[in-house]
Amino acid sequence: MAGEYLHAIADSAAALPPAHAPAAPPTAEVLGIPLAICDYEQVIAWMEQVIASGERGYVTAAAVNLVMSAREDSLVRTAVLGASLAVPDGQPLVWALRALGHRRARRIYGPDLMLRFCERAAERGTPIYLYGGRTREALALLERRLRERFPGLRIAGGFAPPFRPLDAAEERSSIEAINASGAEVVWVGTGQPKQEKWMLAMRPHLRPPMLVGVGAAFDFHAGLVPQAPAWMQRSGLEWAYRLAREPRRLWRRYARYNPMFVAGFARQYAAHRRDRGRLKG
Repeated sequence: MAGEYLHAIADSAAALPPAHAPAAPPTAEVLGIPLAICDYEQVIAWMEQVIASGERGYVTAAAVNLVMSAREDSLVRTAVLGASLAVPDGQPLVWALRALGHRRARRIYGPDLMLRFCERAAERGTPIYLYGGRTREALALLERRLRERFPGLRIAGGFAPPFRPLDAAEERSSIEAINASGAEVVWVGTGQPKQEKWMLAMRPHLRPPMLVGVGAAFDFHAGLVPQAPAWMQRSGLEWAYRLAREPRRLWRRYARYNPMFVAGFARQYAAHRRDRGRLKG
């Protein structure tokens, strides 16, 4: 029943007229997904412009598994393509963009984007809402750690949804709570692609101008799950670190999507080289 409710909301989202939000950073496609070519400051500046303009949008920090999931699942693809901005969260996506000639491509790591924005929000008084977390206790821990790290940060509210789908009444209640909070940004940490589907479905019904999906950032910043060392992140090996930490949960994802990504991008890159050769000829 809840699934039918979400699909109905997603259909209503598709019927909305296009928003005239501030121009987003330029993008380039990797396996059919347009990824932003920008840095953290440009993303945050654009988010603040959207908030100030009164328009509404949502951001996804795309990892390889989300890009590949979008190729297999039409609803995931609709959700990712419906985002106002998709940033390359995974280092392999940055390498892919650079291989296609976009040398200015930079990684926009969801957990770091969240911290950088929270720092700015604490300075400017921008209220935020937290939607996600493993449990209410985990969410409370995240709130406490963010307030300690960023004195003055206004956390207008939070909700840790259960792992099961919400029914229609629960969805309505969560919408009302978010809308009553006065938040301007909703950080969504329920995992990919669940959070992208949620943002697509909820976007027409939520007052906060900006929704941002950041995956495992809630667990990282609450101190529940350690992040990969910086050198592993730079080397594109974060997936290996996470797999070693949570093999039962993640092995199917990486065993399936990593080889698919390599093969799929190899074909895209070969086509790119052929097209360049024709232009030169």
